[in-house]
Amino acid sequence: MRVNKFALTSMLVALTAIGSMVKVPAIIGSIALDAFPSLLAAALLGGPSGAVVGMLGHLLSAVLGGLPLGALHIFIAAEMAGLVFLFAYLYQKGKRMLAVLLFIAGNSLIAPLPFILFFGTSFYLAIVPSLTAGSILNGLLAYVMIPRLAGVLKMFKGNAETGS
Repeated sequence: MRVNKFALTSMLVALTAIGSMVKVPAIIGSIALDAFPSLLAAALLGGPSGAVVGMLGHLLSAVLGGLPLGALHIFIAAEMAGLVFLFAYLYQKGKRMLAVLLFIAGNSLIAPLPFILFFGTSFYLAIVPSLTAGSILNGLLAYVMIPRLAGVLKMFKGNAETGS
């Protein structure tokens, strides 16, 4: 079972890299589908797996995007891991909508607050609309798709356990 969970986690990290290449133009940078796989991992595999996917996925997305914020992406990856872990906790307690809303607020409004120290208030105000749009897109995709994909995951787990 551990190998199966590791394989699924690895697959979702790879899916994050693919999602980061699906770009929607935004005010600063672009909006991508790079957070959805981490939310999927969090809801279906648990907080630790989701946090790993969120952290590694963000770093992959940053590398593919040319590391526009440099080493600060390590801090952002840690923030993403925390947000995804919180999402998992709430989602698995049955508070799906609250999990999505807190992910959106955390990722778009709270996580960029420390960057005011580095880049100023103007940067924060400029980045928030893009982060909000991306967070809404990823959050709503998770809200709609996770219940539908849960059955696929159960089928995958069942096949792995029976050796089919």
